Amino acid sequence: MSLSLQARQIAASATLAMNEQARLLRVKGEPVIHLGAGEPKNRAPVTAILGAAAKIKEGDIKYTPTEGTPALRKAIIRYTEENYNKLVAPENVIVSSGAKQSLWNILYTILNPQDEVIVLAPYWVSYPEMIKMVYGIPVIVTPEDGSFHPRMEDIKQVVGSYTRAIIINSPNNPSGIIYSEEFIAELVEFCEAKGIWLISDDIYHKLIFDGKTWPSPYAYTNKDLEDSRIITLNGVSKLYGMTGFRVGWAVAPRKLVEIMINIQAQTTTTTSTVVQAAAEGALTGIQSTIGSLQMMLQNNRDIMMSELKSFTGIKTTKPEGTFYCLPDFRAYSNDSVALAKQILEKAMVVTVPGKEFGLEGYLRLSICGSVKDIKVGIERIKWVVDPESPNELFIGEKKLVRDWL
Repeated sequence: MSLSLQARQIAASATLAMNEQARLLRVKGEPVIHLGAGEPKNRAPVTAILGAAAKIKEGDIKYTPTEGTPALRKAIIRYTEENYNKLVAPENVIVSSGAKQSLWNILYTILNPQDEVIVLAPYWVSYPEMIKMVYGIPVIVTPEDGSFHPRMEDIKQVVGSYTRAIIINSPNNPSGIIYSEEFIAELVEFCEAKGIWLISDDIYHKLIFDGKTWPSPYAYTNKDLEDSRIITLNGVSKLYGMTGFRVGWAVAPRKLVEIMINIQAQTTTTTSTVVQAAAEGALTGIQSTIGSLQMMLQNNRDIMMSELKSFTGIKTTKPEGTFYCLPDFRAYSNDSVALAKQILEKAMVVTVPGKEFGLEGYLRLSICGSVKDIKVGIERIKWVVDPESPNELFIGEKKLVRDWL
């Protein structure tokens, strides 16, 4: 079979692959614990369900404008004003089938073959692959100080004549850190001075802990949106527990949105009428769902940090937001892929290799699950890798004996 070189170079999604492994194990009845999941367990808001149900009950499920229904775009405009302190017009907004499609539309719009996009490690697994899909080149920047926080001096060293954009994700998947106000301010000034697009993936922007604040890029520019170099991405998947609805959006200058509408019209045409109604319901309804999720995640974060302290060699950075933490397992293995496979095979715990996020030797662990799953999952991981843990482990009624350390 003849396949394009470009298609063959695109890696599979590591996170979705781990989700599928967990599903297959559960189908077999295995007592698997999923610490790799990137979705919360809470139900979608009632207002979202009612919005979708009302649309289905009408039976009038037809095409909508490619850029999204007027009602949902109005809700996004209000959301942007309330959360970003930025007033935008309907022409600045495009709704897509998930924030992932919004990002792909942006990259397809702004990149020519061989143009470069700076990606800050640790990064979400899809960024480099999506850049390559539109014939761009991802330029990975890893902090030289060993932290998870990017440094402007590292970024400036790799900026060149082919640099078209920088992608930021704060709070960050997979590390959970929030980029500082000083960094965001300097980055905005730098991008606008150089004419580089700043793509801000804000999908976790309200899931922050310990009373910390999230700095919006718009706060550090005096430019009108049409003259700015800032593009923001968001969606309902993470904040509202609506991952399966697949609704995201981009806010950008009109000239970009016009092209993105053309691209989307020639690919998916539009986003489902039903899920747009659900997203509108989520954005305009009572927002207590977000606060409840935030409190649950912060509590789970604290439990995860406490459990990880029991390991002999693990180094951890306390997450400031999101669903994840990114412990350093290099005291046990420098091969995160092999380590994740070993943990799954030996102890039935799903993790995601740090290599997929640009940091080898780390594992991404999710705090989305139950407290019991976190405690039992960490106990099993410790049994696999830590020689100081007990040599025997019970999974259900099955007694396992460690014979590889």
